[in-house]
Amino acid sequence: MHHEVVGSDTGYRQRLLEAGLLTETGIDGLYGRSQRFEAVVDGLDAMITAAGQDLDAEVLRFPPVLSQADFETSEYFNSCPDLSGTIHCFCGGEKEHRRALQCIADGQDWSHLQQPAGLAMAPAACYPVYPLSARRGPLPPGGRTFDVYSYCFRHEPSPEPTRMQLFRIREYVRIGTPAQAVEFRQLWVERGKRMVDRLGLPCEIALASDPFFGRAGKIAAQNQYAEALKFELRIPLADTANAVACLSFNLHRDFFSQRWELRSSDHALAHSACVGFGMERIALALFWHHGLDIDAWPQPVRDALWTP
Repeated sequence: MHHEVVGSDTGYRQRLLEAGLLTETGIDGLYGRSQRFEAVVDGLDAMITAAGQDLDAEVLRFPPVLSQADFETSEYFNSCPDLSGTIHCFCGGEKEHRRALQCIADGQDWSHLQQPAGLAMAPAACYPVYPLSARRGPLPPGGRTFDVYSYCFRHEPSPEPTRMQLFRIREYVRIGTPAQAVEFRQLWVERGKRMVDRLGLPCEIALASDPFFGRAGKIAAQNQYAEALKFELRIPLADTANAVACLSFNLHRDFFSQRWELRSSDHALAHSACVGFGMERIALALFWHHGLDIDAWPQPVRDALWTP
């Protein structure tokens, strides 16, 4: 086991860069990943697939953007405007192009010459699932389960390697009756803990809340916490007093159904729940606890990740 303690997460970041596991881009929270890093992420992906093979989940892979209309309907911007990102593009003619090039040559801002593209960065992998399911009409009696995986964006620049601006989330999403949603969330709290135990990582399951914005957000966070809607699996990493959330277990109740008219087979508002795996964060936890050389990791951990 690797027990070296560094002064801060930025010290761990430097070690990851020096080992070639991550590559700098000049932007805080934006990295290239090496082949060895990706091998760990691929192993985690295979573990998650195996853990959910009994769910009969519909596998969907979306790009890391969604329509601005769906983004607005989700109300993510209402709760987390500081983390949100939208896409703007150049839509002018030759005159505007010349002006933009002149601005660039002069070192001036040229963003005023761009226009909204009608697209927003996905803050979580599951967001495209709810409008998709709504378009299909009422749920079948057994509800629906989805397996989604995507890069996600949150505008949170930081030198800490666990706080990336673009990162991957693998999710299973359940849409059905209130009982089905609650049962699904509890199932994954137990499965997630077992998976992390197999990886030889210390962890704790804790009540949590989303990073809501502003004064109204504090009230929303308190309500979410009081109603036990969100649990996180946290792993100590670098500074053991500051465990990092690597898995999230969320009960949405009918939040998304109210926004997209998701109906059960009896036409009642559906409930939903999801489990999210922070792929880079789990990989970083593995490198922290087992060392930067994956060939030297404990054999049970290697077997869990890479045994066919």
